[in-house]
Amino acid sequence: MNDSPSPDFEPLTRTQILVAMGVTAVVLMIVAKLWLRFGTVQLLPVYWNWQQAAWGVGLSLGITLASSLLYRIWGAYRESAQFYLNLAIAPLAWFDLVWLGLLPGMSEELLFRGVMLPAIGLNPLGLVLSSLLFGILHISGRHQWAYTTWATIVGLFLGLSAILTGNLLVPIIAHIITNWLSGFLWKWRYVNQQT
Repeated sequence: MNDSPSPDFEPLTRTQILVAMGVTAVVLMIVAKLWLRFGTVQLLPVYWNWQQAAWGVGLSLGITLASSLLYRIWGAYRESAQFYLNLAIAPLAWFDLVWLGLLPGMSEELLFRGVMLPAIGLNPLGLVLSSLLFGILHISGRHQWAYTTWATIVGLFLGLSAILTGNLLVPIIAHIITNWLSGFLWKWRYVNQQT
């Protein structure tokens, strides 16, 4: 298994990763706000509910566990995920993992589950289309099909949680915690392998 980025990509610096996360989050939020402003869609509600927050935490644990299992048994996913994690997480400091959770978790959920899903429809078509587009957002190279497939499946679960609860808070919590957990676990293993 090759843990280094492919020749298609130069290694990124910490600053480049943080700027890319920030710019991507801002662009996604602008697209969502413009869609809300000029479209006929209403944002999926966001409200605090302890039980639904717990569902978000549980969903994140399930996604993280499933990802860990896939990582162990599916070689294509392991290589794809390893490439992505090396590219995006290796240069980050431990504190930067806060941004890894918050920026994508909030901006991606606002656009894909908060605006796009209701705009297409809170139905199977809306769920599938928004999840496919979410997966496509996660393509970071020509050999990333397995990671993109996994992101699409995660998008289905996040979208389903939004449809079933009618609360955008559930996928936001699930996405943020999944990113934190996955990033922390990978970074911890990466640091220990370097020593």
